[in-house]
Amino acid sequence: MSKHARARSRPRSAFGRRSGSGSGSGAPGPSRTGSRPAAARPPRALALAAALGLLTFGVGWVHALHEQPGAPVPAPRSDSRPQTEDRAARGTARPDPLHGLPAGLSEDTRARIPADSRQLVLVTGRAKDSSESEAALYTRTTPAADWTRTARWPARNGAKGWSSEREYGDLTSPQGVFSLTDAGGLLPAPPGTRLPYDKDAAFVPSGRGVNGESLAGSFDYVVAIDYNRRQGVSPLDPAKPDGEGRGGNIWLHVDHDGPSQGCVGIPKQAMEQLLKTLDPAAKPVIVMGPPGF
Repeated sequence: MSKHARARSRPRSAFGRRSGSGSGSGAPGPSRTGSRPAAARPPRALALAAALGLLTFGVGWVHALHEQPGAPVPAPRSDSRPQTEDRAARGTARPDPLHGLPAGLSEDTRARIPADSRQLVLVTGRAKDSSESEAALYTRTTPAADWTRTARWPARNGAKGWSSEREYGDLTSPQGVFSLTDAGGLLPAPPGTRLPYDKDAAFVPSGRGVNGESLAGSFDYVVAIDYNRRQGVSPLDPAKPDGEGRGGNIWLHVDHDGPSQGCVGIPKQAMEQLLKTLDPAAKPVIVMGPPGF
């Protein structure tokens, strides 16, 4: 067949018949006005048509390949959906810096705990007017980590319980959050003590306890509670920056088997453990008061 005969042959349709004017008879129909035979088309148009055909074939082949069983799965795309508040919060949630402490602490008390503190002594009274309480030591590795309780001891506080507006001689312990910066005692500091420690023969109590019990040995070890006192000095310092009327010299000391006039007493071995543990670099504090304070 000559080249011209091939040019005049009509391409088959998708159903295997020659395309025509739409009558379905296969007979040649009249040519459209202005149409040119394929041989007369410019070479550039033919090249463009061929490129588009190859591109369409390639896209279809890739799509079919990925739908076949066992075909490679395309790498997942990053999630470009808008982040709702709930989804964003799940991805950026930060740990609660107070997590691990008892739920009974009020929001106000929790808010007063310094964010950079990593050591905390929690003293919780049995009741607002009770002199019996419990002390516990909590630590955390970083300011953002959870608190972990590392020790717990029985404790005693003021004979008449707790007060947020303490007055001199009212036999209550002040409730609140206070720093722990200075220590001392009649005995030498236990090995490993890091708080400034004042060993002094003046750490000898006079008289007897509220219930008439002996106070001997109560001040063998002392940690000053920074209530109405100057920081960075011996617990024996008599200054009361907020006035004499609020009382002072409120300490953690060795329990003498009875209520105090305002201090917190814990067992002697507990005092030794505290002195070996408390570190000024960890910004230790004491949180103390009745249930729910």
